[in-house]
Amino acid sequence: MSRASAALCAAAVAAAVLAVPAAAHPQKVRLIGERTVPNALVFQGTTVGGLSGIDRDPRTGGYVLISDDRSDRQPARFYTARIDVTATGIGPVEFTGTSPLLRPDGKTYPPLSTGDGTTVDPEDIRVDPWTGDYTWSQEGERRPNLLIDPSIRTAKRDGRFARELPLPANLKMTADRGPRQNLVLEGLTYAAAGALVVSTVEGPLLQDGPDATTERGALTRIVVQTRAGHQLAQYAYPEEPVFAKPNPSTGFASTGVTSILAVDPLDPTRFLVVERSFVTGVGNKVRVFEVDTTGATNVANRDLADPSGVRPVRKRLLVDLADLGLSTVDNIEGITWGPRLRTGERSLLLVSDDNFSATQVTQVVALAVRL
Repeated sequence: MSRASAALCAAAVAAAVLAVPAAAHPQKVRLIGERTVPNALVFQGTTVGGLSGIDRDPRTGGYVLISDDRSDRQPARFYTARIDVTATGIGPVEFTGTSPLLRPDGKTYPPLSTGDGTTVDPEDIRVDPWTGDYTWSQEGERRPNLLIDPSIRTAKRDGRFARELPLPANLKMTADRGPRQNLVLEGLTYAAAGALVVSTVEGPLLQDGPDATTERGALTRIVVQTRAGHQLAQYAYPEEPVFAKPNPSTGFASTGVTSILAVDPLDPTRFLVVERSFVTGVGNKVRVFEVDTTGATNVANRDLADPSGVRPVRKRLLVDLADLGLSTVDNIEGITWGPRLRTGERSLLLVSDDNFSATQVTQVVALAVRL
């Protein structure tokens, strides 16, 4: 086969992989309610905003939320909160505490402007079901003169550094390989009763082909590791095409995976995945998909720019937030299960990252779900 023919074949395979429609599950999800946090709310000397991850703490019945403040306003931190959810409504978001995330030396993480290489970009947070500690992911940095690797770290409940998970080599920043800037470890969840740590890369690695466009999707990765950091597999996750073209045409448009959540704490293969798109002049589109890794190809040792022979994870649309009648669909980045409801449904909470912008909102959405 000629090089040109091989390229056409690879392109056809990629198109076939990325064009499989995601079928929806009707009447599985209903809106319970939504709450917004006042913009630039000051709590215990910190600015509440940039909430990009949320998890329910079974020890307290409350929630832990992480801010993606890169220590620009105050040191990188997390919050705890009470959010009452019933089958018929959601109560206000009542913050109960905040703590900075600390480095191994006990100091807070510095802002990027210091240039000392330990800056973090927090994105997701989970309560460790074995210890009650807080495990959190961060995206690192890619600049012409600065490479900071992403990481998955665990903090004690007061923010003190506990440990760091070793990451696979292909998730580390190098000059021409590894994650793209700001498209790294957005999603994080525990699975298999806490024995597994599962993370998602927001967008394709440099070696995995281009970002999604309005014409085609892209392949990014779900990474499965033991809680000690041993990698078991990486799976190709097919992102949807960008849902609209920007207006003006020179504007910004992107799609990315922002969160992952185990469907059942005992199941190592089934997850909910949040895909969030933003298009200048159009706004956000946020969809939650059911994902199953059973039968998917382990792509830990290969690049995805040519996906020939790769079977990606299976996905089905659970809900498009545009169909729920929300006041707005903002920059949803975090997802967690809430309490089981008296109706037999499970409550599902989502939180938006307002980017510390007065034109966006910190939004907590509560859904009732039957799976």
